[in-house]
Amino acid sequence: MRTLIRNVRLLDYSSSNATSSVSFRNGLIEGIGESTGSFDSEIDGNGLLLTPGLVDAHTHLCFCGSRSWEFEARINGATYQDLAARGGGIAATVRSVHEASKAELVRSTERHAWWCLKHGTTTVEAKSGYGLTYDQELRILQAYREQSTPLTIIPTLLAAHAMPAGQTREAHIEMIVHELGPEVKREGLAKYVDIFVEHGYFSGDDARRLQTLGMPFRLHVDQLRDGSGAALAAELHAVTADHLEHTNEPGIRALKASGTHPVLLPGSVYGLGLSRYPDARAMLELGLPVVIATDFNAGSSPTASLPMAMSLACLHMKMTPKEVWEATTRNAAKSLGVFDEVGSIDKGKRADLVLWDTDDYRDVPFHFGTNLVKKVWKHGELIVEN
Repeated sequence: MRTLIRNVRLLDYSSSNATSSVSFRNGLIEGIGESTGSFDSEIDGNGLLLTPGLVDAHTHLCFCGSRSWEFEARINGATYQDLAARGGGIAATVRSVHEASKAELVRSTERHAWWCLKHGTTTVEAKSGYGLTYDQELRILQAYREQSTPLTIIPTLLAAHAMPAGQTREAHIEMIVHELGPEVKREGLAKYVDIFVEHGYFSGDDARRLQTLGMPFRLHVDQLRDGSGAALAAELHAVTADHLEHTNEPGIRALKASGTHPVLLPGSVYGLGLSRYPDARAMLELGLPVVIATDFNAGSSPTASLPMAMSLACLHMKMTPKEVWEATTRNAAKSLGVFDEVGSIDKGKRADLVLWDTDDYRDVPFHFGTNLVKKVWKHGELIVEN
C-alpha cells in the first residue's frame, strides 16, 4: 500500500506558506516533497499542519478506579501528603488495581491508550507502580504487552513508587532487586527501571541498590522539595530525571555533565494546584535536551493530552512553541532510545503522523484544552479521525 499526503505544511518552524507532501509505503516514510509514480491512496491535506506523532516520555497508563474526590479535596486545601495520610493518593489506586481482574487492567490500559492516540500521541513510556507487590507489578507490565491498541508502549518497572502496606522499605527494595526485577528482565517486560526518590518514599541509597539490576534508570526526583535528586540522577547516569520542580542550578549543571535528559511534567504541578514549575529556561540556556511529558496518572495529572502539557510549558515555564514541539517529538524520542524510528518526519522512519486542524504549529499549544487533531496515522494506517 503506497500512500501520498499532499498539500501539507510540515513542522519546520518557518514563516513560509509553502506546502509539501509526504509519502509512505508498508508503514515507513518513503518520500518528503516527492510525488513521483503512482499511489494506492492520495490524501489532500488542505494546507494543514502535518507533524510526527507525539512522544509522551512519562505516563502511568495502567490504573483503575477514580480519584476525582481528591480533586475536590485539593480545592478545599488538602495537600498531596494530606491525601496520602487519608488513604488517598497512590495507595488508593493500588487498592483498585488489586481488586481488578487481569482483563479489567487490559481494558483500562486500552481505554487510556486511545485517549493518547486521539490527542496525537503515538508512542508512550508507561510505568508500573500501582501494584507494588511481585504479582501485581507483573500483571501491570503484562497488561502493557497484551493491550491491543496501535499505541507503541515502552514499559518501565516502577515498583519503588510507594511502600506496600505492612512492608518495610528495605524488604521492598530487596524484593525488587532479587525477585521482581530479575523476573521482569527474564520476560522482557520492561526496558527501564524507575524509583520515586522523595522524603517519605525512597532514598538515594535505595536507588543505588536498584542499580544492581543492570537496567537503565529513569528517576522521579525533586518533585516536592530539593532533595539533590538531579545530582543523584547524574551520579547514576540515569537516562532521564523526571519532575525537577525544585531542582537548583548545581543540579541542573550535574544533569548537563551526565547527559541526562530532564523530563518536565507541568501537568502534575497544575493538577496538584501548585505554582512552582521546573526552571525550564535555565535548563534550555545550558543546552539540556528538555522533554515535556504528561505524567498521565490516576491522581495528580489525569490528562492524556500532550498538547495541554505543551501549553502549560509555554505559559508557566516560558518555553517557546518551537521548544515544546522539540520537547515532545525529537527530544522525547531520543530519551526513549527510539529516535531512529519516530520523533521526526524522515525517510525510513515509521509513518506515525498527525494532521492538525491548523496551518500554524503555534496554534496547538495556543488553543489550550482544545483538541486540534484531525487525523492520526500509525505505521501508515489511518487510526483516528476526529
